Amino acid sequence: MKPGKNRSELCYTYIYDTSWLCDYEVTTDELCAQLGMALSAAETDAALLDFVPDLDRLQALALHANGSIRGKLAVTEADLDWLHLRYDHFRQEIEAREPDRLKNFVLPRGLTPVPDLHQARSTAKKALRCLVRVEEEAHREIPAEIPRFLNLLCNFCFLLTVLINQRRGLAEPRFVSRSYRLKTRNQ
Repeated sequence: MKPGKNRSELCYTYIYDTSWLCDYEVTTDELCAQLGMALSAAETDAALLDFVPDLDRLQALALHANGSIRGKLAVTEADLDWLHLRYDHFRQEIEAREPDRLKNFVLPRGLTPVPDLHQARSTAKKALRCLVRVEEEAHREIPAEIPRFLNLLCNFCFLLTVLINQRRGLAEPRFVSRSYRLKTRNQ
């Protein structure tokens, strides 16, 4: 497949590229959109306004991660330090109210923006899987900051879903696997 001559019929410069790098870039673009959906929903809820700046920064970082493989690395150690601080801040808020809230696996449920954040969490995992393939396919090393960021972002999105549900007085249904024994979170 090749692009046509009409530029308005080309959605992305590398869309016909057969490499996993293109899939990674499309996936991180999707991640950016999902973070934007969560941000837009959070802006309309007074109980969630304190993490609107976090989602704003994360949305931009998702696109920085997007270009950091084909182009110049744009996710820094300072970005990771900031996200660790925000993660710890919100984790402490959750555990101050309910020390055991984060110790179990749960089914992803909740009202907007919770589903958007669960989608973003899942998409961050997909982006990581694409990077595994990019590294394997291209025989090149991926800058460590990118998988570290995507892993942390995934966990941060989950943490926000728990926090939002907690602030709203909602509890996620606990999930207990019948397929294999799982350790509880944080073990």
